[in-house]
Amino acid sequence: MPYAHAGKLLWVDLDSGQWQVEEIASDQVRHYLLGSGLAARILLDRLQPQLDPLDPANPLVMINGLLTGTFILTASRVSVCGRSPLTGIWCESVAGGYWGAELRFAGYDGVAFTGRAEKPVYLWINDGRVELRPASSLWGLDSEETAQRVQDETDPRALVACVGPAGENGVRIAGVMFLGNGERTAGRGGMGALMASKNLKAVVVRGSQRPEYHDREGLRRCVREDTAWIKENSVGLSEFGTAGGVPATEVYGDLPIKNWLLGSWEEGADKTSGQTIVATMLDQHYRCFACPIACGKEVKITEGPYAGLEGHGPEYETLAAFGALLLNDNLESIVKADQLCNRYGLDTISTGAVIALALEAYEKGLLTAEDTGGLELEWGNAEAIVQLVEQIARRQGLGDVLADGVRAAAKKLGPQAEEMAIHAKGLALAMHDPRAFVDMAVNYATANRGGCHLESLSYWRGYGLEWEEWGQAGEHDRLDSDGKAQVVYDFQNYLSVYNALGLCKFIIKGLVGPETVVGWLNLAMGWDWDSDDLIRAGERLFNLKRMINVRLGVTRADDTLPRRLLTHPRPTGSAAGVLPDLETMLEEYYQLRGWTAEGVPTDEKLRELGLA
Repeated sequence: MPYAHAGKLLWVDLDSGQWQVEEIASDQVRHYLLGSGLAARILLDRLQPQLDPLDPANPLVMINGLLTGTFILTASRVSVCGRSPLTGIWCESVAGGYWGAELRFAGYDGVAFTGRAEKPVYLWINDGRVELRPASSLWGLDSEETAQRVQDETDPRALVACVGPAGENGVRIAGVMFLGNGERTAGRGGMGALMASKNLKAVVVRGSQRPEYHDREGLRRCVREDTAWIKENSVGLSEFGTAGGVPATEVYGDLPIKNWLLGSWEEGADKTSGQTIVATMLDQHYRCFACPIACGKEVKITEGPYAGLEGHGPEYETLAAFGALLLNDNLESIVKADQLCNRYGLDTISTGAVIALALEAYEKGLLTAEDTGGLELEWGNAEAIVQLVEQIARRQGLGDVLADGVRAAAKKLGPQAEEMAIHAKGLALAMHDPRAFVDMAVNYATANRGGCHLESLSYWRGYGLEWEEWGQAGEHDRLDSDGKAQVVYDFQNYLSVYNALGLCKFIIKGLVGPETVVGWLNLAMGWDWDSDDLIRAGERLFNLKRMINVRLGVTRADDTLPRRLLTHPRPTGSAAGVLPDLETMLEEYYQLRGWTAEGVPTDEKLRELGLA
């Protein structure tokens, strides 16, 4: 019996309706961990670059981190991996909640799907037993309706990963929804479209098996000691969630405003903040499996046009995407847009970004009232924003133009619109401005899935957080490009192990460094790793994903940002006048990585990392 993880990967061939169980070798676990690490190895081995991302031969891998389902702090994460229908390159989209832990309790670390079912199906895993069931009657249902129906058919305590109508309609910004005990989303990169393209409506899990540990009592003592100081350093997240960061991001010049054109929005930021949510509509706090922080918020609206609306409250990225990015200070409408995204199965970041593109195109005459079906796409028009979310999910009207994300939409709208499409490698940028934290320019440009802030989170140093145990402390000027390539390199290598281990990256805001994580890992697994081993594993996984992208045609020319963020500084606010020196930082970054001038890992570097 392996420690912590189950040691089993379930392969499901949807063409034939057959499945088989693959034992995960211990040397693979040490080399790639699990989660997106092992998924990247699987994808590289099966990669056929000539195929469309939605070709049935391309695998969809839903796989836990190595520690998911253990009592280690925040060990809840499951990675949904494959070739992105949105960007065409590597994608890992990650969700917390309870589904990943339940999959581990059901006896598996992950499920990999190939092929396409003749008719819609869902997979039911119950304590190791596997069954494909018909799902034609579920096709067209939203995520909440789907979860309720399959729980009625299987077990009321079962947890459900499913696609909504957006994925079924081939919307390439569709995500995978996780329900049954709270609500979480693997939103980025169009994994919902990939899942639905296989006629796979849901994966439903229930189990009773629990992990074994090398040193259960030692690990329990360690976790108990670490819980107190993680909670102490995460008070803001516990009280307000990530939404509490909206006012601070505005002060730092980090909040993207009016499709990244403006520099200040103080009153609007206050109106659309986590502080306002807690004061006006908080119902209860919500936590993921094994989490001491409880950053999730459940909300309830009691008055106004959206009275009666209740459910998962919007987090920072959603508030920024449907708020500041669109100059929309109507908090209730943001909650409504968030709920629609969750029910239809849409990535809130990409949806907000493509609506921002539409609003700017309308303002500049590239879209007319005839194009919009009479919708007045004025900045801050809450009603029009909500209607556009529905249209995108259903591919109706203008929504059909917007449904494939900002890059594709801009091409349809013409050359003038391409400057308005704020993305990296086809993935809309997350809601953090690289003109406020210049190191993020390097991260966005090189992040393996595109415009992702989570591959480094290096901007937290700009907010004053320092990790003494990790050597990430001392003088740090967030507006100066000098030395920032090193910062991004270090953060990317460390953060690369988090999805592979199944840990929530927010605990590094609680000042968790590599020594703490490797201590948990050794007690759970019986390994003798040190911090250098952990960082080297992260470097290996980052390079592995880069090699997937290289085989898919990614070069240095793709490691860039939209012209707006490199040539147009914010006009006001604390980051006014600042632009990142991306080319200088990128050159330094390639040297640190051991990559060629074209951004390709050298043979020497691959041998060094055991990836030759």
